Amino acid sequence: MAQQRVRRSSWGGLLFTVLGLCLGSGVARAELPSTAVARGAPDEGNDRVEAALLMDVAQVKPGDSFRVGVRFRMDPGWHIYWKNPGESGLASEVSWDTPGTTVGELQWPAPSTFRTSDGYITTYGYADEVLLFAEARASEKAVGSLQLSAAADVLVCEVHCLPAQLMLTRGLAVGPETRPDSAHAPSFDAARARVPVSPESSGHAVTLALDAKPLTAGQPFTGTLTVTGPRGQPVPAVEKDFFVPERIPGIARLALAPVAGRPGTFKLEGEAAPDVPPKEPRFAGVLRLGPVAAGSPSLTLNLPLAPVAAPGAEATPEPKPPAVVATAVAPESSLSLGLVLLFAFLGGALLNLMPCVFPVLALKAYGFTRTVHAERGQVGLHALAYAGGIVGSLLVLAVVVLALRAGGSSVGWGFQFQEPLFVAAVAAVLVAFALNLFGLYTVGTDGTALVEKVDASHGFARSAGEGVLAVVLATPCSAPLLGTAVGFALAAGPATVLVTFFMLGLGLALPFCLLVLVPGLTKFLPKPGAWMERGKQLLGFALLGTTVWLVWVMGGLTGVDGMARLLAFLAVVGLGAWLYGLVQGASGGRKAAGVAAVVVVLAVGGVLSLRFEETGPAVRKGSAVAEAQPWDEAAVAEALKAGQPVFIDFTADWCLTCKFNERTVLAREEVRAAFAQHKVAFFVADWTRRDERISAKLAGFGRAGVPMYMVVSPAAPDKPEVLSELLTPDSVIDAVRRAAGRVTDAT
Repeated sequence: MAQQRVRRSSWGGLLFTVLGLCLGSGVARAELPSTAVARGAPDEGNDRVEAALLMDVAQVKPGDSFRVGVRFRMDPGWHIYWKNPGESGLASEVSWDTPGTTVGELQWPAPSTFRTSDGYITTYGYADEVLLFAEARASEKAVGSLQLSAAADVLVCEVHCLPAQLMLTRGLAVGPETRPDSAHAPSFDAARARVPVSPESSGHAVTLALDAKPLTAGQPFTGTLTVTGPRGQPVPAVEKDFFVPERIPGIARLALAPVAGRPGTFKLEGEAAPDVPPKEPRFAGVLRLGPVAAGSPSLTLNLPLAPVAAPGAEATPEPKPPAVVATAVAPESSLSLGLVLLFAFLGGALLNLMPCVFPVLALKAYGFTRTVHAERGQVGLHALAYAGGIVGSLLVLAVVVLALRAGGSSVGWGFQFQEPLFVAAVAAVLVAFALNLFGLYTVGTDGTALVEKVDASHGFARSAGEGVLAVVLATPCSAPLLGTAVGFALAAGPATVLVTFFMLGLGLALPFCLLVLVPGLTKFLPKPGAWMERGKQLLGFALLGTTVWLVWVMGGLTGVDGMARLLAFLAVVGLGAWLYGLVQGASGGRKAAGVAAVVVVLAVGGVLSLRFEETGPAVRKGSAVAEAQPWDEAAVAEALKAGQPVFIDFTADWCLTCKFNERTVLAREEVRAAFAQHKVAFFVADWTRRDERISAKLAGFGRAGVPMYMVVSPAAPDKPEVLSELLTPDSVIDAVRRAAGRVTDAT
């Protein structure tokens, strides 16, 4: 029997209550086994706490990882305690009994601070609801089902306190694949977002300096804590109760106070315990940066303090400057807002040269060829509508990014392509658009009248829609300067994000704005004629080619089964377009019935086919990446320790710029030969699906998305070289030689 004890129970022999039904988290409701739910702390006929044993999978494959946790729900006004309860209360405890499963360390979301009405006693814990969870791994030899049990000991308090001991048990099916539990996985994601992160993973730098060392047992001490954000930026102002200390052997009291006028600088005040501890104490706790509502990160701090001496020992001032204990400084350490906005504009313009946008550019060129000659006086309005569609959709994307960030999620450029349903929706729009170009149906006007005057409102709406489509297809690509600009914006405030995305949209719309702004350019466009009907149909095949790429992206997200489901849904979209074309010319009830039939076909087809399950990362074949190993900080450190230069490829299946670099640069023979000659350790950080570790690493170097390429020398592991988004063989080989040359120079 594999049993892990997070903390020994301090309450024994108490009765516990088992109920049969529990409401699932969020808006979804999910039935749990009766043994997986328990209530306790009875008071005036009501149980003040309910606990439920949750897992983020409905079935697990032998050897796979999953998350397991206990969700506590407290009555209004009641709370339980954090691992350090503070000046009163008892720490919450969870014990696991999980034969055939290994359970890791309990993860604690950042706690709240509670005070008595007179302010005399301060405690730390959770009100309303909290999920305490851990990473678990099923045994390689697991068969049938796994039995997981948890014993939770909590003290539930309002004005008075009640103990509760809650026993929870449930089974987990073992099968050929791991299937997520869609009802409860979001609860684990939300809890993970609330767990404090280390300064290294978030890109922050932390320094601690004591005013005198060593500490004296039973005596107060002071010092200064300094925190800087990614790329050396100042951190936002903190709110009340921004710091929660952990229990620290040898330290009786520990508190931080912000220094006025110096964001990120805090005055440290503490007191050593009366007894000398056996080893040097550490400064440990949770530091919340910025407002909670803005999704500001919480850092978990664990820094060396100083030895504690017995009373009578002489303390000496600390003359040395503080040493940085956790850093991740990006190469672009200082950028002005004006330069960032220029980068955003130029990066948006360069996106027009990326393969993602080619189909829409060709489609827009076709449309402008028609409207320039048929509606010469209207071309400016069409260009304005196209630019408005681009800028408007990018501002909507910026608002979505800000909303997700406020909710605690880490997002970046192209993040929406990590969602299978979004990929399916874009593919469906492209297929519908292509079938329209093939003439299967028309939108608003007769599609055969190519040279007739187009209805103005319909034409402007189409131009705006093409602008939206350009943004949707541009986000999987990156361009020089774009990553730096978007990365800077996402690390700044909401106003900077909105202005940066606005400038990016202006740059993306630049080519067709030039047709209006520069006199005489329109004369280079060909005159409309019969060729345009064939050209329109050819552009339909270009959109279908983009759809093929999206089906491949879906395969990377959900496997072959997901690709088949997407193809089935696209067939349903084709059927709906065909039915719509049949009834489009009808009138009255026949047309209404036909449109209703199309809606029913699409709805039923979507419900039956759009059910996706994520798969594990696939091995890429046919490129240099197939020879790489998955990125892991420990593996990177091991390679550097062995004296190997390290090359890290931050990539994703949906990133066309990444794929272009892999096939045209990283797979070239001379690049492979340079890697072999210098014994380069090649790592791939795959961001196809969401990965908070990769998101944090990108943010730490001022990047909002992939690609990012990093070369690290064993002689200077704290000074990695970040390459351009668009690689060349020479740039990669030269960077590898520089990294290897530092080792030679150092020896």
